[in-house]
Amino acid sequence: MLRISILEAAGDTVTIRIDGQISAEWVKLLQKTCETHLEKGLRVSIDLRNVSFVDRDGAAMLRKLTEYSVEFLNASPFIAGLIRNPECR
Repeated sequence: MLRISILEAAGDTVTIRIDGQISAEWVKLLQKTCETHLEKGLRVSIDLRNVSFVDRDGAAMLRKLTEYSVEFLNASPFIAGLIRNPECR
């Protein structure tokens, strides 16, 4: 299960809070949510504090979002490692 909440939409930045697991079909939902805001020219920050699990596809998608300068907030050390290092699986 994944819950996506828009915490802030101030000026040119939107902060998205994620609760649950970034896996399976939820990966595409999160990707689409981020793309929608990025296409509007907004900067995106994602609060990962309440993420309990990220699968391989989820980690790959998060790494891809870094190419669009998406900022990750409150990621656990494990999840931060998955985002930084494509060799982590």
